[in-house]
Amino acid sequence: MALPKRRHSSSRRDKRRNSYKMEDVLFQTCKATGVMHEPHRAYWVDDELYYRGKVVMKRGE
Repeated sequence: MALPKRRHSSSRRDKRRNSYKMEDVLFQTCKATGVMHEPHRAYWVDDELYYRGKVVMKRGE
């Protein structure tokens, strides 16, 4: 098994780990319902499933 010839510096290690941070979830307001939701996701409002401002499905159907 190969072994590194030299030790990597802490700044090099930290540059690699820089991209592992968690990102905040962004929300947007629907123009049709006025509800905050994640973009590109379907969401329920009053027993109706909305996607892109349109009713896709109703509960119980």
